[in-house]
Amino acid sequence: MNEIVIHSEYIKLDQFLKLANCVSTGGMAKALLQEGQVLVNGETEERRGRKLYPGDQIKVEDCGEFTVARQS
Repeated sequence: MNEIVIHSEYIKLDQFLKLANCVSTGGMAKALLQEGQVLVNGETEERRGRKLYPGDQIKVEDCGEFTVARQS
């Protein structure tokens, strides 16, 4: 599982997908989410604006599994 480090309290899911190099644009993130290819903490997520906090686990089909971590 890959760890993605954030420097704030949370990160929005669409921004996270770009940071994790799963997509390159917001439109691609929207399509990926609408197709049900993203799981957050084991549940399908379709909201681009979903806030992710340290400890959240994200699984993206054909991209990988990630966990959110906060820089200490």
